[in-house]
Amino acid sequence: MKRPTFLTLALLLGLLPLSAYGQNKPGTPLVIKKASGPIILDGQIDEVTWQEADVADDWYMNFPADTVLAPYQTECRLTFDEDFLYVSFVCYDDDSPDIISSLRRDFNYDRNDNVGFALGPYNDRQNGFFFVITPAGVQMEGTVTGGGTSDNSFNTFWDNKWYSEVTRYPDKWIAELAIPFKSFRYRSDVREWNIAMDRWDLKRNTKSSWIRTPIQFISASFPYSGQLVWEDPIPEAKTNISVIPYLAGSTSSDREAEPIERSSNIQAGFDAKVAVTPSLNLDLTVNPDFSQVEVDRQVINLTRFEFQFPERRQFFLENNDLFSQAGYPEARPFFSRRIGLARDSSGLFQQVPILYGARLSGSLNEKWRIGLLNMQTQEKEEFGLPAQNYTVAALQRNFWAQSSFTVSFVNKASLNVAPGDTTRYFAENVFRRIQTGERNELVPNTYNRVIAADLEMTSKDTRWYHSSFIGKSFDDFNSKENLSGLLFTRFQNRNFNAHIGHSFVNEFFNPEAGFAPGIRVYPGQYSFFSQVGYTFYPQQSSIVQMGPTAEVNTTFIPGGTNTDRSLNLNYRMAFQNASSFRVGFNWVYQQLTNDFSLIDPDRYTPFREGEEYRWASVSAAYQSNPRRLFTYQLSSTYGGFYNGTNFNLSGELGYRYQPYGNIALRFDFNDLQLADGYGNEQLFLIGPRIDLTFSDELFLTTFIQYNNLLDNINLNARLQWRYQPASDFFLVYTENYLPENLFSKNRALVFKATYWLNL
Repeated sequence: MKRPTFLTLALLLGLLPLSAYGQNKPGTPLVIKKASGPIILDGQIDEVTWQEADVADDWYMNFPADTVLAPYQTECRLTFDEDFLYVSFVCYDDDSPDIISSLRRDFNYDRNDNVGFALGPYNDRQNGFFFVITPAGVQMEGTVTGGGTSDNSFNTFWDNKWYSEVTRYPDKWIAELAIPFKSFRYRSDVREWNIAMDRWDLKRNTKSSWIRTPIQFISASFPYSGQLVWEDPIPEAKTNISVIPYLAGSTSSDREAEPIERSSNIQAGFDAKVAVTPSLNLDLTVNPDFSQVEVDRQVINLTRFEFQFPERRQFFLENNDLFSQAGYPEARPFFSRRIGLARDSSGLFQQVPILYGARLSGSLNEKWRIGLLNMQTQEKEEFGLPAQNYTVAALQRNFWAQSSFTVSFVNKASLNVAPGDTTRYFAENVFRRIQTGERNELVPNTYNRVIAADLEMTSKDTRWYHSSFIGKSFDDFNSKENLSGLLFTRFQNRNFNAHIGHSFVNEFFNPEAGFAPGIRVYPGQYSFFSQVGYTFYPQQSSIVQMGPTAEVNTTFIPGGTNTDRSLNLNYRMAFQNASSFRVGFNWVYQQLTNDFSLIDPDRYTPFREGEEYRWASVSAAYQSNPRRLFTYQLSSTYGGFYNGTNFNLSGELGYRYQPYGNIALRFDFNDLQLADGYGNEQLFLIGPRIDLTFSDELFLTTFIQYNNLLDNINLNARLQWRYQPASDFFLVYTENYLPENLFSKNRALVFKATYWLNL
């Protein structure tokens, strides 16, 4: 037998890194077997079942480098019985203190050490659920849409029951999770599920994942997931009905009314979740109350466009992508916050009573998904709103690796609206102001419908992405010039990223149950936009990555007039200590298509239709090291603004009393110096927030917002007691004050108790 030569040994040693490099590719199988005995949830994995389970190990770094194995390894094992999916993580570590910013459920992912996994039980590499836990045992869960390929793909507002225990050792921490099969949707006839796992080690500013994921992609996304292979039969889905009744009461007073108006009431209602099939869910709600939903963060909006606030209400969240992702940011056929919310005279959102709602959503099989929604609101005369009914339907076909085609239908009907009744019902989405000949007039708009089609295509390695959209609206006053569309293509690899797109919105495209901020600004529009960027990864430097980005946007109106152009140049740096810095230059051109005022049209000269403005500005932003107890983020812009200048300084200061509390101060300051008669104002918004987590069951959040543009101080304090999984008691106090003398304009005290009951 020949002895290996030195050259042979050198070649074999040289191939070892390539062999390691090839491990844990997308699609790597992980076998799951049925538990051979009971699993005791104690943060230890000494049961025989755990010793026999397949191990997902050899985790790779994803950030700040993606070419080596993680220095602190993680192991994951899975098993199951008839009722629970069990997951265990062994996170090797040292005895340095963990970073835990809060004990609150659904914590801030970036501000806490954690480990978790995303599960795609439909095997479509598009949709699923994620579960995350910290070394302190704090839970977070949510839904995954669009393959998890962007931050917007992960929705943490979805809530459900599951159980966990964590044990900390000097050299590791172990987490055991027990997730009821009743808590998520799945198909028992699909024998392979997508599974992705990652670990965020904030104290070392490193992220690792089981499937080796390039640095430019999200490590828990389904394109970079393995395959969970069921060796034993998946438990058949049992009767799965959850009823969540609530009881709520409130007392309020309006001190601006003469005489002072006081009211109190008790109300009850319920939500229900019914598994029509293992992967198709029916959500029902009767007389829902959302008073416990966290208050919106106010903004100083100095643009001509409406600001979009996120949806936080639990009823709308599961499979929300079927309803909310149709279209593109400038033309969404459906936006769920149009239902049950309206602005009051202070500019704050108030509830419009919802009488009932039903929502059927989920997967029919690996290729087909469906969504149906119907909701009925009550008349709210003080907001100018009649009773309204909303219906939404969506049908999605998945194809290729992670691509889909979706058709949608949205219908909104205003009930019992008499023609010309502009005194009783005056809301903008009931009557539409249109131009007829030489004059504008209000015409009734008792119904509004949109049909739409969306095509999304993603390459297997996610480098290429394409999106197309076409939508058409229908009203009872117009049947032409009512289309909207989009063509968008993006490419990204390790260093280079670019996208290019074209969109258009006809003059009478009018998605009243959706979000299209430009329809109140432009008499129709078509836009071209593009962006290109490059990323460097310096060797042996305090900088992890850096690079420039250039963005060009331009908008035209019918007839070819160029109304908007912008050029944005930015350079960003991310540092080893997890801080970051960005500097930019912005150039803007606008030819106004409507009259508008930045501040107050009664006090200052408004900008007029047809006027042209050009200005340039510089900006900078810095995010401090989030691992420190005291953190801050600052951004500033200075330069021209229409016919004057603006200096903006905004950011947030925060202090973490680990792990029991966070104190933060958010601020936004604008020093507007416009031409004579147009306004010289200093606008500022201050929002201190105190977030106390006495335990993982008891939380107190106090939020104060002062906005001198609204001339209002808003106080919101919310006490939450999670007395058992997914069941809560809330006590919420709100009050609005006049800033000059702290005169109380109105106040309300609300309690709400919910109980999650599985039948």
